[in-house]
Amino acid sequence: MVSLGPLEATNQDAMNFLDFEKPIAELEGKIADLRHLSDDDGINIADEVARLQAKVEKQLKATYAKLTPWQKTQVARHPDRPHCLDYVRQLIEDFEPLAGDRTFAEDHAIVGGVGRFRGRSVMVIGQEKGHDTETRVKHNFGMAMPDGYRKARRLMRMADRFRLPVVTLVDTAGAYPGVAAEERGQAEAIARAIETCLDIRVPLVSCIIGEGGSGGAIALASANSVLMLEHSIYSVISPEGCAGILWRSGDQAQAAAEALKLTAQDLHRLKVIDEIVPEPLGGAHRSRKAAIESVGDALERHLSKLIPTEGGVLRARRRDKFIEMGRNGLE
Repeated sequence: MVSLGPLEATNQDAMNFLDFEKPIAELEGKIADLRHLSDDDGINIADEVARLQAKVEKQLKATYAKLTPWQKTQVARHPDRPHCLDYVRQLIEDFEPLAGDRTFAEDHAIVGGVGRFRGRSVMVIGQEKGHDTETRVKHNFGMAMPDGYRKARRLMRMADRFRLPVVTLVDTAGAYPGVAAEERGQAEAIARAIETCLDIRVPLVSCIIGEGGSGGAIALASANSVLMLEHSIYSVISPEGCAGILWRSGDQAQAAAEALKLTAQDLHRLKVIDEIVPEPLGGAHRSRKAAIESVGDALERHLSKLIPTEGGVLRARRRDKFIEMGRNGLE
């Protein structure tokens, strides 16, 4: 586990601060100014910097201990939050990407391939949002077309054939809702992906690392173990979409976030997810390596429990888990 240290995740001068982090941003600005003074004038201001950093840490603890669902939504969408390929680069050795759905096209919103995770061969599948304009456009902001879900199905079937555990990393606002996607069978592709998740006879562990939006997320998250980062969100619709339907106004997104019960804490209490993975102080975007390592530890723990289990039992337990979830929802 990489220690948090003095906010090691990003260049502090370029850090993106959320609206509710303004007091923290001011303190960070003072620290940056003092460091520039120290560099330029040779003044020893280490004690003052240490005092301000302690104040930042205290402010972060106070702020992140009482985040509202809407604030958690903002953190889950933070542009500096690690994405699927960041996890692959840090956790998966000898990763070999696999492309195409063997039907129509290659969808860059969903990445997948084989590699070694802590000494174990695995199939990794996830949604990639991209980190700048070029990569976000390439990956369609993590919103997959039907081709992406058909690729995911193909890779899960391949993993089943070669007895490889499957790890999925979920981070999408939802499946792409455009006309072209509907014309090519978006709903059917998502349904078939869910069916495949429930049918394979190898361990399937999923982690929501950012946004888990609607069917676009559950198509990869119908797993034996569903993990969720502490400040991620997982819901049937985005707060903005919910507000547009219920109140005919996106201005009510904060109220919708409260009503949707989309936080990891809500979902763990409702038994929709199996474990909350703690994030570094101030969110995964402040200490990306530590956050990724924390997810890796949780994935390894759940895979180790599942791998000795016979394939038919794994499949039956996975199906029973989601059937029971549906029954609980009717009570």
